[in-house]
Amino acid sequence: MAAPALTRRHTDAAWIAVVLAGITAAMHIWKLPAAIPVIQAELGMSLVQAGVLLGLVQVAGMAGGLAVSLFAELLGARRCLLNGLGLLFAGSVIGGFAPGAAVLMASRALEGAGFLMATVVAPGLIRANTPLRRVNTAVGFWSAYQGCATFTGLVASALVLQVAGWQTWWWIMAALTLVPVPLVLRFVPRDPSHDDAGLAAAARRIGVTVRSAKPWVAGVVFGCYTIQWMAVVGFLPTIYEHNGVAGIWPGILSAVVGGLNAVGAIATAPLLQRGVTARRLLIPTFMLMGTTSLLTFAVDWTQVPGGSGIQFACVAVFSLVGAVIPSTLTRMAVDLAPPGGSAPAAMGLMQQIFNAGNFTGPAIVAWLATATGGWHATWWMTCAFAALGVGLSLYLSEKRLGLSFGHR
Repeated sequence: MAAPALTRRHTDAAWIAVVLAGITAAMHIWKLPAAIPVIQAELGMSLVQAGVLLGLVQVAGMAGGLAVSLFAELLGARRCLLNGLGLLFAGSVIGGFAPGAAVLMASRALEGAGFLMATVVAPGLIRANTPLRRVNTAVGFWSAYQGCATFTGLVASALVLQVAGWQTWWWIMAALTLVPVPLVLRFVPRDPSHDDAGLAAAARRIGVTVRSAKPWVAGVVFGCYTIQWMAVVGFLPTIYEHNGVAGIWPGILSAVVGGLNAVGAIATAPLLQRGVTARRLLIPTFMLMGTTSLLTFAVDWTQVPGGSGIQFACVAVFSLVGAVIPSTLTRMAVDLAPPGGSAPAAMGLMQQIFNAGNFTGPAIVAWLATATGGWHATWWMTCAFAALGVGLSLYLSEKRLGLSFGHR
């Protein structure tokens, strides 16, 4: 019995190291929101430009998910993860020296490439290095990486920006990016050698995956979530500042909202373990996201006694409950590759699709706020995509996709 226990500890360390690497990578997304007002003032950026900057880190994911999956097939998932952390380090260092908006945007694009390389391969690495009975738990924690990074990144940035410039914060993040590297090297097994790992064989596996409808549908449903969540949570510090909240509190309140997303993701794992179907999880969640975003933005809470607390509760529920969607779809992603296909390609294709939501969400909300003179129109976008998510989720069933979440 000693050997299985040792194996379990080793595989637990492996997936924990991958999750920590993912949190560190995602913190590069969330180092920006609290700094947006300062960067706007220093670099003379408009609100729409700030929205593009907020979503720019996702551009690589929109265009390069399949390319990264080919890279992972050829070089191996662990090497891909480590190279991604290296690009994040380089992008953050360069961004700290940016003299203007153009260089800062270019550095964000480089960080986007690193973030993509790290996160495309992570679910597959977790699946390959976790006992079957613990896959739902491990994937649940992976699904929480964005929420954890949101909480940590927003709190840390709110505190650092009180005593230092945003450039210093960029360099601190560059240093933090190197922290998971020795853990990955120590606990994640080396990439296996493949006799058929040539370009033609890898391209063939990716082609088989792309021709399957499964990752396409799951990716679009995922995008209906990310376009809402990234826009709302990404601009929360700015929204709070516009509403007169001062000091570190815009960052702290936004961090709590983001942290609740991590709580929701981890809490979804037992539901997946019990075999609750995707549609029973996704459809009510999209409906709740639409309802809570409507209440958050359509109501003028300044005219209601205690209204700011009610508004905060609404957006907190929006983030907490919304976490069910990435948890469910990420659990799907590790098994969506068809026979003869590529698991990194399935995740890469999904990321290309849902990163379009990550990029366009902040830009759409910034445009709505500029056109209407306030944030009250945000619910137009969130409710529209919540309705689309409900409609597309009707297609998703474990019987149709050939999946089984629960451990039997």
